[in-house]
Amino acid sequence: MILFLKLIKRKAKKRRAKADKPVLLVFALLSTLYVGNASAHCDTLDGPVVATARTALDKGDVTPLLKWVRPEEEEKIRVAFQKTLAMRVKGAEVKEFAEMYFFETLVRIHREGEGAPYTGLKPGEAVDPAVALADKALENGNVDKLVNVLSNAMANGIRKHFQHARETRKHADDSVTAGREFVESYVLFTHYVEGLHGLIKGGAAHHGEAGH
Repeated sequence: MILFLKLIKRKAKKRRAKADKPVLLVFALLSTLYVGNASAHCDTLDGPVVATARTALDKGDVTPLLKWVRPEEEEKIRVAFQKTLAMRVKGAEVKEFAEMYFFETLVRIHREGEGAPYTGLKPGEAVDPAVALADKALENGNVDKLVNVLSNAMANGIRKHFQHARETRKHADDSVTAGREFVESYVLFTHYVEGLHGLIKGGAAHHGEAGH
């Protein structure tokens, strides 16, 4: 049975690859509920970690940065911060190099604290659209647009898989070929909703336990 399901999934791979972009957006956002995958955009040059670092360096105050790292890593950041401040006064090129090195250090330590790999700083355009909407929601105090976009994306994805499964079910017993088409659509539909539900439950449980 397991082998059969694998074959069905493999056959449907191309179809899944053509899924609507909003549906993929949902999975991209929901995947951030897990610490192991939660990069959000903390590792981008336009992300909140680097933005906080820029402000902290301009003000000469490391305190706002410390919330991004674990307590045992605070001293490393304090030392790197002071070294960066000292280098910033030695010319534009040195200043740019020193700041970038500090940003890299800060983000790497932050990512390690999340239990996630650090793969280097990325440009701002690497930010996921859903995360960008989440940031805007926090800035303007209104989460309605984010909720609507994600809710509609999930609804569209569920309806799409449901409709296909329902239509193929009507002819499931007409022939072996028709029956297999139904099984394929059934597997995709049930796994789709199961995946969504699992992500939501898992994320809620994790964040509840961590106190986030």
